[in-house]
Amino acid sequence: MDQRAEVVELETAVEQVARVAAIDVAKASGMVCTRLPGESNAGRRVQRTWAVAATTNDIIALGDHLVCQGIELVVMEATGVFWKPWFFLLEDRGLRVWLVNARDVKNVPGRPKTDKLDAIWLAKLAERGMLRPSFVPPAPVRVLRDLTRLRRTLTEDRTRYRQRIADVLQDACLKLADPKQGLTDLFGVSGRAILAALVAGERDTKTLLTLAHHRLKGKSPYLEQALTGRFTGHHGYQVGMLLELHDRLDADIAELTVRIEAAIAGIDPTRPPGDDHPGRPGLLDRLDEIPGISREIAADIIGEIGVDMSVFPTGGHLVSWAKLTPRTIQSGARSGHGPTGKGNRWIKGPLGQAAVAASRTKTFLGARFRRIVKHAPYKKAQVAVARNILEIVWVLIDNPDARFTDLGPDWHTRHLDTARRTRQHVRELEHLGYTVSLTPAA
Repeated sequence: MDQRAEVVELETAVEQVARVAAIDVAKASGMVCTRLPGESNAGRRVQRTWAVAATTNDIIALGDHLVCQGIELVVMEATGVFWKPWFFLLEDRGLRVWLVNARDVKNVPGRPKTDKLDAIWLAKLAERGMLRPSFVPPAPVRVLRDLTRLRRTLTEDRTRYRQRIADVLQDACLKLADPKQGLTDLFGVSGRAILAALVAGERDTKTLLTLAHHRLKGKSPYLEQALTGRFTGHHGYQVGMLLELHDRLDADIAELTVRIEAAIAGIDPTRPPGDDHPGRPGLLDRLDEIPGISREIAADIIGEIGVDMSVFPTGGHLVSWAKLTPRTIQSGARSGHGPTGKGNRWIKGPLGQAAVAASRTKTFLGARFRRIVKHAPYKKAQVAVARNILEIVWVLIDNPDARFTDLGPDWHTRHLDTARRTRQHVRELEHLGYTVSLTPAA
């Protein structure tokens, strides 16, 4: 017997689910498979498959039928957004419903791939306890998630309109959107005043210069060159229409922000109903203290992970779910790290923005980014800092009394292992052929 064999005490084996149903979801219908104990012989299984239309009445009727059959578990694949009617309506009927990752139930090669066979395979995996459910937040968090995702989508649309306006100005030979020659922020006070005047028909450069903020008077020679071009009525018509659409999105985003903060206040564990500490900072305020995180990014993160951290036992589980942890790949004696994975773009995007913003600060997270980027690619340093930020978020949400405390940009310097670094430098010098003897300084 190999003395190096690993011996692990495993948890109790998962019992077989006696009554299970599986649904292979499609856009207009779903293939349902139920597996129940046999009536005459308990050791045998009775399997039934049939198609159900993806309409509300048919799904409710299916739920009633599954309740009558005593189904203990219903599983389905995460297929686009088509799973949502099935999941929510069956959940409302009191059934325990699991949404599983399609990667975990991948069809076994060597047999035909049909909706019927997929539903049967899914049911067999579920009854043997070989599946794990995906994270589906409760209804209040789902409402918040819809609002935060809509706001991010509208913000991206607003950015596209801003870029189109800058493109129109380039076509008119105006360098107003160039930070080196023109305005740092084209949509600031000065920029909006100049754009409005151009749309109204003003073409005189001197008059347009008077609309710039007094802080920009030192850039007047550059602005005069930037405002010299061939801006015509055709360009004014395009800019006017784009500005109108831009301002409408601005108003919609502001309205969404109010609704998002109200939704977060309703689920905030820091400030429960009847809180006796009105001065206690809310969840958004505590997350806003993390370097790189704004209130908008904090709201986006809460909308994706919710406020119940019992779903994620540790911060490591959360960052692994968000695909911010490199995967371990081992083959024989060779071990390495693979990519983190695709993950949820709605949370990885805001975390990436927060990491970039934190990298420019004189904080622990900024020092960590600069420390990593010296020997690793920029993207890896960004992902590493994003992972640290999400771990901090987990702690702050899990403990309503916790507050963020920065360790300081000199934390690594203060906690250096002097003996270890000394041995490392001595080895490097000996490797180069030197004999090293150290004498402590006075």
